[in-house]
Amino acid sequence: MKNYHMSPEEFRKQGKQMIDWIADYYDTIEKYPVLSQVKPGEIKDQLPATAPMESESMEQIMSDVNSIIMPGITHWQSPDFFAYFPANTSGPSILGDLLSSGLGVQGMLWATSPSCTELETRVLDWLADILQLPEKFKSTSAGGAVIQDTASSAALSALLAARERKTNYESNEAGCMGNLVAYVSSQTHSSVEKAVKIAGIGKNNLRLIGVDENLAMRTDLLEAAIQNDLKAGLIPFFVCATVGTTSTNAIDPLAEIGEISQKYQLWMHIDAAMSGTAAICPEYRFILNGVEYADSFSFNPHKWMFTNFDCNCFFVADRSVLIKTLSILPEYLKNQATESGSVFDYRDWHIQLGRRFRSLKLWFVIRHYGVNGLRYHIQEHIRIAQQFAGWIRESADFKLIAPAPLNLVCFAHRNGNEFNRKLLELINSRGKMYFTHTVIRDQFTLRMCIAQTNTTLEHVSKAWQTIQETAKELENMFNNNPKSE
Repeated sequence: MKNYHMSPEEFRKQGKQMIDWIADYYDTIEKYPVLSQVKPGEIKDQLPATAPMESESMEQIMSDVNSIIMPGITHWQSPDFFAYFPANTSGPSILGDLLSSGLGVQGMLWATSPSCTELETRVLDWLADILQLPEKFKSTSAGGAVIQDTASSAALSALLAARERKTNYESNEAGCMGNLVAYVSSQTHSSVEKAVKIAGIGKNNLRLIGVDENLAMRTDLLEAAIQNDLKAGLIPFFVCATVGTTSTNAIDPLAEIGEISQKYQLWMHIDAAMSGTAAICPEYRFILNGVEYADSFSFNPHKWMFTNFDCNCFFVADRSVLIKTLSILPEYLKNQATESGSVFDYRDWHIQLGRRFRSLKLWFVIRHYGVNGLRYHIQEHIRIAQQFAGWIRESADFKLIAPAPLNLVCFAHRNGNEFNRKLLELINSRGKMYFTHTVIRDQFTLRMCIAQTNTTLEHVSKAWQTIQETAKELENMFNNNPKSE
């Protein structure tokens, strides 16, 4: 009988070659254009319209990876990638993820692999200590933490728990009430709006609160909005504060928002997706001042803690609310350990039932770097970003558009929006570096996010040189062809 499975011997051989391929990729990553230069449909057109009927060799597959797939890759791990937000990884993280894939654990219950649950609990307690989070967020208290896929799922889980706490779990039984109101700033990530839609709250019941000159939520406007909704007979129930907004890295006033949340009995969720990692460093812990008021808090090690996607750490102050909101126990999941009440079944802590062994890669990273190693690299990224911000301040041609408290610098050329748009497009089209934009008070703004694992001052210096030279080139083009403006 023919066996199509890969044998352990063949896996060993191919696995070693794959590790070599990945190591070579990191050795040579700077030779690739950071932003993929292919046109829409170009990759798909090189792939067969139908699946192969017979087995193909790994040599054939990897040949197509090199010739077809690689040209369509935007190199997020390049030290010249400054776009969006980081999605950095590292050697120990990749190895931990490989081990997780090799074990193939389905960790929905404690009973389906005790190590998957208990390692996750311990590592998240480590992180609570490293970030100096309140004791209420640790497993030894009434709260605890779980690894979600993304901050979007964490926000949705928090919103659902908030909904059920406010309605005494009636929404779970009868469907969503139409008078619950949630509050976010105008700079809050769009995932919260999406969560509001999914949870049945409705976009009309989401209030966008204005921001101050630093683009942080104005708490006077928050309280005014809450009072207006109460007068209208509505029920305020949820507010999301952000530590490091996506556009500009703005930091909302957590303590002030927390006091308002307690006053009006709102669930306070903190989204610290990228910037929360900076709080590992004692000198940047202040960004989480006020976290003690929060009902939930999340950040993404897969953004800035050298742990590959996906890995969001979601902390709750009262796990019983979350579990009661999301728990369903059909007969086929019943087991003695669950019934004893002495274990965590993390399937009850998030939307999905099934779950990967994600804590392995986080464990590998923390143990490989140590807390001091993590701090060193985060501090270095911030130091480099602050140096870049200094160059912008000293420039006669460019200006800072928003404060740069950590590793994100928002700036623009003084020649206006159209010039900045063309500058961005021209630099990205040449592939030497990749950065993106936002719009701040009608100003087309360039964003430099400095957080990739292997980014150094040399990379940022070259990027600054490229930006300045391209701006001069573009000015000459505009001067020679005024209509292009």
